[in-house]
Amino acid sequence: MESSGLKSGAANELTMPRTATIHRRTNETDIRLKLNLDGRGKARIATGIRFFDHMLELVARHGAFDLDVDARGDLDVDQHHTVEDVGITLGEAVQKALGSKRGILRAGYFLMPMDETLAAAAVDLGGRPCCVVNAKITAKRVGDFQVELMEDFFQGFAQSAKANVHLRALYGRSSHHQVEAMFKAFARALRFAVARDKRLLRVLPSTKGLL
Repeated sequence: MESSGLKSGAANELTMPRTATIHRRTNETDIRLKLNLDGRGKARIATGIRFFDHMLELVARHGAFDLDVDARGDLDVDQHHTVEDVGITLGEAVQKALGSKRGILRAGYFLMPMDETLAAAAVDLGGRPCCVVNAKITAKRVGDFQVELMEDFFQGFAQSAKANVHLRALYGRSSHHQVEAMFKAFARALRFAVARDKRLLRVLPSTKGLL
């Protein structure tokens, strides 16, 4: 029979806030990021790319995460380094905040409608990095954001979070709506994946015994 102490410890593990602070600095970017997986959707974002800021604000709000990002990159060269490195840093933060990953649902998916657009996302925090983005977006830019870099952001996240990330814009007319719907779908799929299940308590969601 399990002791009350062990039960108490497991319960505490399920209620402790899961947070991470990451400082990632390279010759191309300097990024400081704070994440609370059990937040209230609050965001303070500054990347120098206003539309990208908005997408990260959506990730925080729809994921119910608290997210602070201060990213300084070589935007005079291109947006690529900043966008990709923010994805990498966010993935590192998720990986760190999850700790042992015991008690989490591990996988999540979501269908997000946005007017004439429908986007789908599936996330599995199973320890194997893989990213597939399927979207036919005609615009090269939405606002000040280079649309092709959306995939680099999610690729960077998948690699450092050691996650499967699958995203698809099933249909849509507006390029703005397609990009935004995909970020929202990702946030909500990730919200399910990191959610804690009281029935699992300290159980690792894998038959391999390793994530």
